[in-house]
Amino acid sequence: MVVLYVVVSLAVVFLIAAVVVGREARRLDAAPPAAVFDLDEATDWVANHLPYEVSAVLSFDDVRRIIEWNLEFLRAKGMAAGEAAPVEAGAVVVGPEEVADYVLEKARAVDSPYSEEQVAAVLDAQFGYFDAIGAIGPEVSGDGP
Repeated sequence: MVVLYVVVSLAVVFLIAAVVVGREARRLDAAPPAAVFDLDEATDWVANHLPYEVSAVLSFDDVRRIIEWNLEFLRAKGMAAGEAAPVEAGAVVVGPEEVADYVLEKARAVDSPYSEEQVAAVLDAQFGYFDAIGAIGPEVSGDGP
């Protein structure tokens, strides 16, 4: 009788565990994976996706510096950084010209010799990286979000 009680108890525990694990697995499968930005990975990815004429001039440190300035700009616009929540609820919408102008302004402030074409190439590649990791949402029409 005790053996039967133990077997039935184990079966009930197993059934409850299977239901909970199955439910959580379906929930996690339905949710898209979170986009995780890694600066070192991004720097490598971007540097490897630059046009030859730009990659021949810019070092990995140059690429990293431009990416950091872009991230600084995006954080100021409300993009989440690390474990922190976004500054504002909703989507962060920025135009490529706005980002490039900010980065070029930062470069001029520290006397960096980056050209508009070099900055544009790094930013294009960086947004390609964002797209590759799933950090970019759908394109927004000119009417706003």
